[in-house]
Amino acid sequence: MKKSLGTLAAVLLIATTPAQAENWTFSIEPYLLAANIEGDAGMGRVNGVPVDVPFSQILETLDIGAMIHFEAHSANGWGFILDYGFMDLSDDIFGERGGIVDARVRQGTLEALLVKQSRNPSSGLEYFAGFRWWDNKLSVAIDPAILPGDIVRKINASWIDLVVGARWTRPLNDRWNLLVKGDVGGFGVESDFTSSLAVGAVYSFSDRYALDLQYKALWVDYEDGTSGQPGFFSYDTVTHGPIVGFQFNF
Repeated sequence: MKKSLGTLAAVLLIATTPAQAENWTFSIEPYLLAANIEGDAGMGRVNGVPVDVPFSQILETLDIGAMIHFEAHSANGWGFILDYGFMDLSDDIFGERGGIVDARVRQGTLEALLVKQSRNPSSGLEYFAGFRWWDNKLSVAIDPAILPGDIVRKINASWIDLVVGARWTRPLNDRWNLLVKGDVGGFGVESDFTSSLAVGAVYSFSDRYALDLQYKALWVDYEDGTSGQPGFFSYDTVTHGPIVGFQFNF
């Protein structure tokens, strides 16, 4: 993990140093992802647990959340992208015998990407490579009214996936731009597979402000440890939903 972070930092430094005298443009965008999570997960001796969390349930159980997107581009065609999303969820589930199951999920994802514009700028194509860092913490506490004794299970799962991809943008008029962005990664280094796909449009109010409307899906298939043993964790899900963001360009 540390080696991957160091390698990417070195690449970013090398790519941007020659461009220090060039003009740079920046964009920062807080956004909301109306997420739906589908798939299955495993934790310790429990495997293949279906995961189906609609956005309405995420809102009901959300303790805190933050999502932000940042981009920097130089006149020589190089740039970088940082994207971070964080959710802290908790819920109490009442059992048939009156016990309470307290579940807490803390999920964060960070993307750091090095971007290079196509040799033909009019094509609207950009290529990128970098990593997606997953930081998941799960805690489940079962009340003795359900099972004898206090049962607490905790999993801290963090890993880095290398990703490569491309983004295509096409102006429709002076205000609207279409965009398609996709990547693929994992390659068995950490997760077996990860990928994302986003399709949307950006409406520019001016050179400084814009409204970002997208639909995004994010897949991951990750497994660590031995199935059925303490410390085992698996996460095979897709998180998808519409995105609404507001861009500040400078």
